[in-house]
Amino acid sequence: MELAIFVAQVFASMPRRDQRAKGDCSPLGLMLDGRRKSIQAMAGLLPDGNEQNLRQFVNHSTGDPAPVQRRIVKRTLSLINPEAWQIDDMSAPKDGRTSVEVARQHCRDLGKRANCQVAVSVHSVTDAASCPLQWRLFLPREWASGPDRRAKTHVPADVGHREKWLLALDMLAPRAAWGMTPPVVVSDAASGSSARLRAALADRRTAGAGQGPQRLTQGQLSHRQGTTSEEAPWPK
Repeated sequence: MELAIFVAQVFASMPRRDQRAKGDCSPLGLMLDGRRKSIQAMAGLLPDGNEQNLRQFVNHSTGDPAPVQRRIVKRTLSLINPEAWQIDDMSAPKDGRTSVEVARQHCRDLGKRANCQVAVSVHSVTDAASCPLQWRLFLPREWASGPDRRAKTHVPADVGHREKWLLALDMLAPRAAWGMTPPVVVSDAASGSSARLRAALADRRTAGAGQGPQRLTQGQLSHRQGTTSEEAPWPK
C-alpha cells in the first residue's frame, strides 16, 4: 500500500494513464530478491510477469521527467533531512562493450582501468543514511562520435561528451531553481580536486568542501567510501 501511494504521488505528472498504471512495476522489481536487475530478470519476479509492460515503462515513457524528479527529491529530503549533499561517481564493470556508454576507463569498483559504465551522482547524506538525488551516465569521448553505436543504444542526438564536474553542476542547478539548497556540498578526493568545480560552487554561493568535508569529518561520512588521492582523477 505504501509503495502504491508513493508511485501515485511521484508519477502523477506522467501524461498517459497507462504509464501511471505501470509505475509500480519498476520500483517493485528493484526491491524484490534477485541478483540481476535487468528488465527480463525483474519481470520474472513480478506477480504478473509482464516483461512488455516493464520494458515499455522503462524505455519508452514519454513526458518531461523533471516533475517526477522534483517530487522524488522533495520526498527524499524531507525523510532524510541531510547534513550535506555529496558529489560522487560510481562505476559498473561490464564484460562487453555494447551497453550504452561503456568504455575502457578507470573503474572505481575495481581500482583499475576496465570496461565499465561510469555515472556522476549527487546524494543527500547523513551519518546514518544516503540517498541519491540524481545521477547521470558519463559519456566518454569515444562515444561522442559513432552514430551507429549511439543509435543502437538510444543516446539522444543532443547528448555529447561532458566533463564530470559539469555533469555535477548540471544536477545541482535545477534543485536550486526548485528552492532546494544543500547545507553544504562535499565530495571525494577525485572530484574535489577539480578547481573549476570548486570555483563554480563558490560563484553560486554554495558552501563547497572539496577533497573531504569541512563541516563534516571523514568519520561522520564513514558510510560513504571516498576515493583516495592515489586514484585516477576524473577524465576530461
